[in-house]
Amino acid sequence: MYGVRALLTKCRARLKPIFPGAARVFRTRITAGILGLTCPSLLESPDAMTQPPAATSDASPTSDPTDDAPQPFDAIPQPPGSLILGNVPAFKADMLATLFEGQKTYGDRVRFRLLNKQALFIAHPDDLNYVLIRNNRNFIKTTRGYRAMRQLLGNGLVTSEGDFWLRQRRIAQPSFHKKRIHGFAETMVDVAEKSAREWEARLSAAEGGQAPVVRLSEEMTKITLDIVGFTLLSTELSSHSAKVNARLQFVLEEVTRRIRVPWSIPLSVPTPGNMRVNRAIAGLDEVVEGIIAERRAGDSREDLLTMLMEARDEETGEGMSDAQLRDEVMTIFLAGFETTATALMWTFYLLSQHPEAEKTLHAELDEVLKGGRRPTLADLPRLEWTRMVIEESMRLYPPVPMLARMSVEDDVIGGYEVPADTFVIISPYVTHRHPDFWESPETFDPERFRDPKAERPRFAYYPFLGGPRQCIGKRFAMMEAQLVLATLASRFKLRVASDSPAEPNVTITLGVKDEISMHLERR
Repeated sequence: MYGVRALLTKCRARLKPIFPGAARVFRTRITAGILGLTCPSLLESPDAMTQPPAATSDASPTSDPTDDAPQPFDAIPQPPGSLILGNVPAFKADMLATLFEGQKTYGDRVRFRLLNKQALFIAHPDDLNYVLIRNNRNFIKTTRGYRAMRQLLGNGLVTSEGDFWLRQRRIAQPSFHKKRIHGFAETMVDVAEKSAREWEARLSAAEGGQAPVVRLSEEMTKITLDIVGFTLLSTELSSHSAKVNARLQFVLEEVTRRIRVPWSIPLSVPTPGNMRVNRAIAGLDEVVEGIIAERRAGDSREDLLTMLMEARDEETGEGMSDAQLRDEVMTIFLAGFETTATALMWTFYLLSQHPEAEKTLHAELDEVLKGGRRPTLADLPRLEWTRMVIEESMRLYPPVPMLARMSVEDDVIGGYEVPADTFVIISPYVTHRHPDFWESPETFDPERFRDPKAERPRFAYYPFLGGPRQCIGKRFAMMEAQLVLATLASRFKLRVASDSPAEPNVTITLGVKDEISMHLERR
C-alpha cells in the first residue's frame, strides 16, 4: 500500500505543471477507491467529474457582456474525457461526430478540455452572431491552426488580422465586385465544357457498353483548379504545369497535417520533411512571383491578379506590395479551388442518391438550356433548382465544416463567462443540422431554399461564414458552382460505383475518407 501511495504522490507532482487540477483529481479518485492507478493508465482514464445532463434548450440564447449575473464558465456542461488529455482522443477519433453528439447531448454550448487548454463549442445562431459580428474583435484567429496556415500561405486575407487585414480587405474588395466577377462566367463554362468533352471521349472509348468510372473529387478538383488558374493568373494549372498542381496539393496536405498534430517543427529547422515543404513553397513562389514580375513589366491581362495589382486603398491610395500579392494569390489558390471542388463533389454525390431531385434538375436544365446550348450568366436567375440543390448540399456538407477563434479578453456568451485565451469552436456542419432551425435536418431537401429570403436566424445557415470575415469569394464560388453543375448535369448522369456510403473526412475542408468512384452515363 505504501508503494502505491508513493507512486501516486510522484505522479501528482509530475502532472501538476501539465494539469493544474491533478492533485485534487487524484484525491477524488483515491477517495472513490481507485487506488490501483499508474501513470500510463491515466491516458485512458475517463474523466467522471462531469456527468452528462439531459439535453435541454437554452432559456436565454442571446450573448451579451451586459447580461445580469452570468454563470461561471465551469457551469457549461463538459463531456467525459481522459484525465490528462481531456477530450483530445475524441477529437482525434472524429471531430465532427464529437461536436455533433456534444450538441445533441448537452445543448448549444459545450465545454471541452484539450490537454490543459479550455475550449467552448457554440452551436446557436445567436451565439455565432455575437462571436462573428457583434463582438468579433474579441475573437481572433490566433489559434494553432491559423498559425500553421500562416506558415505556409503567408499573411493573406484568410490568415491576417487587425489593421493589416482591414487594409488588405479594402484593397481587394473591388476586385470581387459583382460586375467584375460576372466577367469570368464564360471562362468557367469553357473549363467545364473541356471536362465535358473529355467525359464524352471516355464514353465513346468505353468497350462493350461498360460505363467508364470517374473519380469524383479528382474530377471536380481539376475543374476548379483550372478555373482559379485562368481567372486568377490566366494560366491553365491542371495540365499546363503538373508540378504546380502537385505542389498545391502537397502544401494543402501539409497545412492539414500541421493543424491536426499537437505540435510541429518550425519550417526554419532543416528536417527532411521541412525541406520538402520549403521546396514545394519555393516552387509555387517561383511561378507566382514570375507572373507578378511579368505583369509589373507591362504584360497586363484581364484576370484577378491584374485587378489586385491595380487596386488601391481608398483611404491611403496605396496598393499591394509584391509580397502581399504573393500571399493573396497563394490564399486564393488554396482556398478557392478546394472549397468549390468539395461543394461540387458532395452535390453530385447527393444527386446520385436522390433520383427525384436529380430528375427535377434535369427538367430545369432541359427547359432553360433548350437545344443543349451552354449555360450563360444570364441563365442563372432561371436556374433556380440548380441553385437550391447546391445550397442544400452545402447545408449538409459545408465545404469548411468547422473553425475556431481565440478570445482576447474575458467575455460573456449566452449568459456564461468565457475567460480570455479560450478556444471558441464553431461548426457550420452542426448548426446546419440543428433540429430547432431545420425540419428533418438529416434529409436532403432542396425545397428549403426555394425562397432565397426565407426567414431564419442569420447564422442557422452560413457556409461562407458571415460578418466582417465573410468569404470575399462568395459570389464567385456560387456562380462557379451553378455554371459547372449546369454544364455537366445537362449532358451526364453520375452513378455511385460502390454500395458503401461516402464518409466525410475533415481536413481544412470536408472531403471524403475514400475517393468516390462514379459510373459515367450519358443522359
